[in-house]
Amino acid sequence: MNLLLRFFFFLWCTGSIGTLSAQKIAYTVTVKDPAAHLFEVEMRVTGIKAGKIDFKMPIWSPGYYQRMNYAEKLLYFSATTADGKPIAWQKKSQTTWEVDAPKGEILLRYAILADRKFVANSYVDEERGYIVPTSVFLYPAGLLHLSSTVTAQPWKSWNNVATGLEPVKGAAHTFSATNYDELYDSPILMGQLEELPTFMVKGIPHRFIGYKLGQFDRVKFVDDLKKIIEKASDIIGDIPYKHYTFLAIGLGQGGIEHANSTAISFDGSSLNTPEGRIRMLNFLAHEYFHHYNVKRIRPVELGPFDYENGNRTKMLWVSEGLTVYYEYLILKRAGITDEKQLLQSLRNNLLAFENKPGRLYQSLAEASFETWSDGPFGRTGEEANKTISYYDKGPVVGWLLDLKIRHETQNKKSLDDVMRMLYRQYYQSKKRGFTEAEFKELTEKITNTSIDDILAYVTTTHELDYPRYLQYAGLAIDTTTKTRAGAWLGASTRMRNDTLVVTNVEWPSPAWDAKLRRQTVVLEVDGHPAGQWNSVLAEKKTGDTIKFVYLQNNERKEAEAKLGVKKEKEYLIKHQSDSTPLQKTIFDDWAR
Repeated sequence: MNLLLRFFFFLWCTGSIGTLSAQKIAYTVTVKDPAAHLFEVEMRVTGIKAGKIDFKMPIWSPGYYQRMNYAEKLLYFSATTADGKPIAWQKKSQTTWEVDAPKGEILLRYAILADRKFVANSYVDEERGYIVPTSVFLYPAGLLHLSSTVTAQPWKSWNNVATGLEPVKGAAHTFSATNYDELYDSPILMGQLEELPTFMVKGIPHRFIGYKLGQFDRVKFVDDLKKIIEKASDIIGDIPYKHYTFLAIGLGQGGIEHANSTAISFDGSSLNTPEGRIRMLNFLAHEYFHHYNVKRIRPVELGPFDYENGNRTKMLWVSEGLTVYYEYLILKRAGITDEKQLLQSLRNNLLAFENKPGRLYQSLAEASFETWSDGPFGRTGEEANKTISYYDKGPVVGWLLDLKIRHETQNKKSLDDVMRMLYRQYYQSKKRGFTEAEFKELTEKITNTSIDDILAYVTTTHELDYPRYLQYAGLAIDTTTKTRAGAWLGASTRMRNDTLVVTNVEWPSPAWDAKLRRQTVVLEVDGHPAGQWNSVLAEKKTGDTIKFVYLQNNERKEAEAKLGVKKEKEYLIKHQSDSTPLQKTIFDDWAR
């Protein structure tokens, strides 16, 4: 390459980099009219050399592996000099604004429409504001390494701003980020917030702060949460952050993990029943353990993040599936659940996987890689039965792997050792993620034998040999097929106001063959009003015919189904009566 070509190649590669020098970026987010669901944003960029700069909006938020199209919510974009003179700009693409910047300093102003209540979306109303940074803050192309500050100016009646970002001393509600990965990994919550007492684990402060926490025993909850963090951190043997913050964003579903915080949908009243308490604490243990498993112990594909296109990996069965597995172990080790609840939690995942016909079509690796199109729980519609969820099969495969490691090493090693070694070798030492081959090599070194049998359950749709692995811990599992009593249709329904709606249809089943599908509205059943669905079905026998009148796509249709019999495996798990000393030791240590 001659000198001239090299020069032009350098200019092409550097792009925006050549236009910024001694860069400083400061954001101010203001809530002036929360009823309009708008965040008003000012982005001040200093240290500019004259030239064109591309500013981009990410298409997704790490931790939620779906395209979100955040740029569609950006309104009223403008660019000026520091003294208010307009600067030429153009929108080059759906996610890119090109600014013809002069030397010195520029101000970008825009608004973000934050009108959807969801953990992966920003939201603001009169009561609180929740910022998902990838949906609010533009970044200069090619300059993700730049540091920045964020100043939040909350609505006048709000009392607090909370985030995992470091506060800037002497500046109210101002926080700093060392680079865009840190900024984008740190959600912000503002409003009339309640903060529970800060508690310490290994000398590190942990906060729980949120919006409308509800009525529950706060002292007991903080005690439970502290136990969870103690046991989770014991697994890895290190706490890598200076402080940790739980951000409770209000009612809803879902959470997204971050390196030193998590944003969670939270309703404290659910803690008032035994089942609700376990469900909520499992959820919190899951999101907390993610700061190890995915934020630091991660597949190599999950970093550096590609905010323009997303990051695909075949190993979400490790990042998500094993995190589900560990949420159960953490609660058991914390003394919150017992042996029976631990086994039942894993059996629930096993049943969810085995009862979905997608197990015959899609592997764990494929479910991970295709989550961008399928979603984390598989496809919907006609293709729903061709996919699985790594949230179901992943923890089950993790369980089998754990028992294999314990058996092969005479219980001297376990999956805990694999997680610790991944953390130390790749996060701490090599400061990167691991490849599929490296995961296999490290695990086999610890196990001292091949794990190809387990990995076959990841890369293929082979049937899982539960009896082989569970007997390592002295457990027996019933895999015989049984016939369920009563006539079988294969459709579940529920009343929504005065309307009967189909909520699930098994495949294959008589209901599926009759063209019933999820969200179908049933109008009549055997000439009776739809509200008599259960009573009509209760009088039917195998081989009887049942007729439906229903709505699909606003079209009235009629169909009939011949009721059949349901055959299924119950997968009941119990202790063997003749366990060996090693089997007893493995179970006792596993379920400690």
